[in-house]
Amino acid sequence: MSKLISVLLPDLRGGGVERIRIVLAHEFSRVGHDVEFVLMKARGELLHEAKASFPVIDLATHRARGMPLALARYLRHRRPDTLLAAMWPLSVIAPVATRLSGHRCEVVVSEHNTLSVQYRDWGRLHRGLMRASMALGYRLADHRLGVSTGVVEDIARMSGLGSDAFDMVHNPVPPRSAPAPEAIEAAEALWDGPSGARVVTVGSMKAQKNHSLLLRAFARLDRPDARLMFVGDGKGRDELASLARELGVADRVILAGFHPDPKPFYQTADLFALSSNYEGFGNVIVEAMACGTPVVSTDCPSGPGEILDGGKFGRLVPVGDVEAMGSAIAATLDEPAPSEQLKVRAADFHPAKAAKAYLDLLGV
Repeated sequence: MSKLISVLLPDLRGGGVERIRIVLAHEFSRVGHDVEFVLMKARGELLHEAKASFPVIDLATHRARGMPLALARYLRHRRPDTLLAAMWPLSVIAPVATRLSGHRCEVVVSEHNTLSVQYRDWGRLHRGLMRASMALGYRLADHRLGVSTGVVEDIARMSGLGSDAFDMVHNPVPPRSAPAPEAIEAAEALWDGPSGARVVTVGSMKAQKNHSLLLRAFARLDRPDARLMFVGDGKGRDELASLARELGVADRVILAGFHPDPKPFYQTADLFALSSNYEGFGNVIVEAMACGTPVVSTDCPSGPGEILDGGKFGRLVPVGDVEAMGSAIAATLDEPAPSEQLKVRAADFHPAKAAKAYLDLLGV
């Protein structure tokens, strides 16, 4: 039987969680369900893409404290069968708003990061309020999900609920269509150098990604032909450019900016590197593997180690270790993993599998 599934998000900026929700929406639609996006603010790089396929509801709410009443009004009006809420605090607001609305629908909340690490510098008061809200909100939800074993363990510990109160569903990572020849040519032009030692990373330029560590590791490579490309944008761009000049590698570092489809960069690179301090999952690792691109990643508390199966499919290095990252990059450039092996592993995270796991929870 067809269901109306409402997908709640802060907005549709070009981030991993937002992309994941669009992917899942297409899978739900493909098997016959109606989907609409409900946003605190209708804005972001992916807004146009979502509007092309799904209704988008703008709650026009600037602050989280206004969300319970705004969301309750929406629920009374639209009466969806299922509400999917991602990312704290929306993951704890959604179950409360459902009670306020008087409309009973299944509420599925999911977290996509290790929240204890993400918010560890916000102070004791914030941590206490966060734990209390999770303890209440999660209990009111019908289903609670984490995108990796590490995330489940983290939010179970923070909320005071047992791990058995949560389900783990890995992020869906869709196979992308082959890039147009023009897109490959544009990527080649940006590399502006020979292949053989091209290192790419994809992600927003924020502190979590620790791009400065990757840049310092790159500067240690004894490869004058090496190039390092950052695909993504954010507040850290200027600082990264300054550091590249300070390290004397600015002529071999490319700041490519945000691209909605990074596949041309994966395909023209020789290695993908992730230098994050923490991750909930790490979609970009799967995307790179799907292109047959070898991977080096920090061994975050959750995500990369699970995707790479403890190092079977790519080298893992300690978080924050510049020397280990540089050594792993050099070793992988010299001895890359077989492309076909990486592509087979990437297929384990096909969107159809994640969508089925959600729908199985809902009994549809």
